[in-house]
Amino acid sequence: MSSRPTDPGDVTRWLQALDDGQPVAGAEGSTVDRLFAALYSELKRGAAAQMRKESSGHTLSATALAHEAWFRLTEQTRTQWESRGHFLGMASIMMRRILVNHAVAKQAAKRDVQLVSLTLTEAQQVGHGVPADVVSVHDALLAFEQVDARAAKVVELKFFGGLETDEIAELMGLSSATVKRDWALARAWLHRELAA
Repeated sequence: MSSRPTDPGDVTRWLQALDDGQPVAGAEGSTVDRLFAALYSELKRGAAAQMRKESSGHTLSATALAHEAWFRLTEQTRTQWESRGHFLGMASIMMRRILVNHAVAKQAAKRDVQLVSLTLTEAQQVGHGVPADVVSVHDALLAFEQVDARAAKVVELKFFGGLETDEIAELMGLSSATVKRDWALARAWLHRELAA
C-alpha cells in the first residue's frame, strides 16, 4: 500500500470513474487498484473493529471480512459513489450483511450436528460470558429502525462500520451533536432490547 496520504478528491474522482466504468489514466495502475490502495487500511480498521465484537475462534478474520466487503462493493453496478465517506458507510453495511449471513449459516449448520450430552457444569460453561451475537444485534437494529431510522443508521455506521462521530455526521449531513444524541438514544434502546 502507498505510504503517502491520498487526496480525498482523488478518491472521489476514482469512485466516480468506477461508476462510469472509465479507466483513470495514470502510472499507478487501474482505478480499482488505486482505490484499494487508498481505502484498504480504513476497510481493514472497520473490519477489525467488527471482529473485536465477535467471539474468539470466529472463522472469519478481519482481513477476510475486509476483502469480502471490498469484492462485493466493487461489483456494485447501481450505486453512484459520492465520496470516500459514502463508500466506507456502504462498506459498514456490507460487513454487517456478511457477518449476519455468516452467523445465520453457522447456526443452520449447528442444527445439523449430532447432539452431545453435557454435565450440568459443562452446560453452564457453554453460555458463560458470551456477548450478544451479531444476529441478535441485527434483529434488534431492524426493530429499532422502525422506531428511529436515522438513529439506526448511526448505530450501523458506528457499530458495524467503526466510523467516528464526525465521519458519520459528514456522511449523513448531520451535526456532530445530533449524531451523539442519536447514538445515546440508540444505545439505551438496544441495551434494553438485548438485555430482555
